[in-house]
Amino acid sequence: MDEGNATAGFILLGLFNHTRAHLVFFVLVLTVALNSMLGNTLLLLLIHQDCRLHTPMYFLLSQLSLMDMMLIFTIVPQMAAGYLMDKKSISTAGCGFQIFFFLTLDGGECFLLAAMSYDPYVAICHQLRYPVLMSGRLCLRLILGSWLLGAADGAMQAAATLSFSFCNRDEIDHFFCEAPVLLRLACGDTSIFEFVMHICCVLMLLVPFSLILMSYGLILTAVLRMRSTEGRRKAFASCSSHLAVEGLFYGAAIFVYMRPTSSTSANHDKVVSAFYTLVTPMLNPLIYSLRNNEVNDSLRKYVACCITLTRKDALVCLDLCGCAKRKGMQ
Repeated sequence: MDEGNATAGFILLGLFNHTRAHLVFFVLVLTVALNSMLGNTLLLLLIHQDCRLHTPMYFLLSQLSLMDMMLIFTIVPQMAAGYLMDKKSISTAGCGFQIFFFLTLDGGECFLLAAMSYDPYVAICHQLRYPVLMSGRLCLRLILGSWLLGAADGAMQAAATLSFSFCNRDEIDHFFCEAPVLLRLACGDTSIFEFVMHICCVLMLLVPFSLILMSYGLILTAVLRMRSTEGRRKAFASCSSHLAVEGLFYGAAIFVYMRPTSSTSANHDKVVSAFYTLVTPMLNPLIYSLRNNEVNDSLRKYVACCITLTRKDALVCLDLCGCAKRKGMQ
């Protein structure tokens, strides 16, 4: 086999086989993806329409929903087309773009989740200074920083991964192009790139996750000092659910990206990757937003207005912010 030859494209073997059991799992995955799109789209709509949700926390949440929606679009259509139409081939350029967009969104979400943990810390531990410490300008900087750092990591890893020769080995035992999986096909020495990838993972996974744990640790310390038992219960429930979802996301990503290539298992990687590319985007709007009273009130108001077809309620439905003059609608 000529080690100097690089493959012109790749074959994605996918996540499922054409059996009845795997068809059920495929339908389940599509259901999860559709629920994720519905939940995140609904959350974006509510945050955009309702002025009561125009706060720093919901501004950050809107970006998380946008990232999750784009992540689903990056992964699921290619996977579904490969399974339904048996079109498993993907060009080298297409594979590179998939790596870039996936790491941009996944890496950006790592930093964004850390930024989101800062908001409840300031709200609980520094209530009087919240407008100063969590200003709109800071939110914008946190969001731009998350997108830019994610894009930088995606561009670097996509370019470095595709720079290797793959010795005409073109079958990727995965359901999308992921950098650690492609390294198994490389002919040359990948140790330097693996070392650089580990450094990037420390910066993009371990550091943000450590900041999240630190923020919630300080929050829980402040909560324990509360006199209200009901307040402590609600705070504990909220923090535990947030940490559970974030632990699933970061834990799965660390499992895939921070292990030595020699110790990887294709089947394990596919299952773990499915968790942080498909399951966590569905859980994020449920855990972070749709359980909040503000979002539930906005959702009930929106649904009630849209069901009622009178002129007045239809206009209210389109103006959840209350910016329109009610006198003009009477």
